Amino acid sequence: MTEMLQNEQLSKSSPIRRSHHWLREFQQHPAVSLTAILLLMWLILSRLSPYFFTLGNVLEITLQAAVVAMIAAGETFVILSGGIDLSVGSIFAMSAMAAGLVMQAQMPVPVVLAAGLLTGALCGFANGLGVSKLQLPPFIVTLGSMSILRGFALLVNKGIPIFGANPDFAFLGQGRVFDLLPVPSLIVLGVYILCWFILRQTPFGRFTYAIGSNPEAARLAGVGMVRQTIGIYVLCGTLAGLAGMTEASRLSSAQPAGGVGLELDAIGAVVIGGTSLFGGEGNILATLVGALLIATIRNGLNIVGIEAFWQNVVTGFIIVLAVYLDRLRRVHRAA
Repeated sequence: MTEMLQNEQLSKSSPIRRSHHWLREFQQHPAVSLTAILLLMWLILSRLSPYFFTLGNVLEITLQAAVVAMIAAGETFVILSGGIDLSVGSIFAMSAMAAGLVMQAQMPVPVVLAAGLLTGALCGFANGLGVSKLQLPPFIVTLGSMSILRGFALLVNKGIPIFGANPDFAFLGQGRVFDLLPVPSLIVLGVYILCWFILRQTPFGRFTYAIGSNPEAARLAGVGMVRQTIGIYVLCGTLAGLAGMTEASRLSSAQPAGGVGLELDAIGAVVIGGTSLFGGEGNILATLVGALLIATIRNGLNIVGIEAFWQNVVTGFIIVLAVYLDRLRRVHRAA
């Protein structure tokens, strides 16, 4: 009997057992684990290039990640609810063009910002209406709106970019606090703190997880499915609109063809952050780290002199790996 107990204790303390425990903890805290991976990546890249791990370049990475991070925050809510939004790149362009047209009319900056945010919110409302009221798959609704909104973005000014930005509006994308911290990076920080609070501390956040985990159970529990779904897509559209205005401010121009492919980067950041494509499981802070990982890959490969074409290759491999790990986690949990 004593020998059996000793063998059991040895098995519990064995390296394999400890490694499985470490892996389980690693999976249960994606934000922490991804931050460790990000720091390791920074360490490796700093060894490859003395120009990488400098304050200026680290702040540049946060600036490069800002637009994708804003969109990915809204996309996280959509994917948590069991949906997907492929139209965020087109909403990005449509909101930028709307803000650009209002700015051309010499309107005050608050009106310009309101126009961009409202455009994004209305686009999100249309998506949410299609998903909740028409009962169409989110993939189909947002695929259609991706094309429709891109067409409108090109039509509003005949495909011509709107150049020039009010100096106050330019601060949104080009400004630096204390001549150091990029304003877009600080906006991202504020967005993620707010989104974390919504998901953790409000009924809206809890209902988002609920309808992603089990829509029928959520409905029977009294969750207003139509209102909740529309609210989620409105939030996603609003954040895409904010990202569009930030980029327009940074470039001093609203580009009707801007944002092409951003939906893939945003979804990639969400998936890399560990949010399940099946809904009901994810961490908003891990999405932020996912966006920083994508920006780090692109920045690092540029600095070490690797062709830009490899950026998409590496990012794609990481996304596939993240989805595969999510599948393994689900299989392990089911077993």
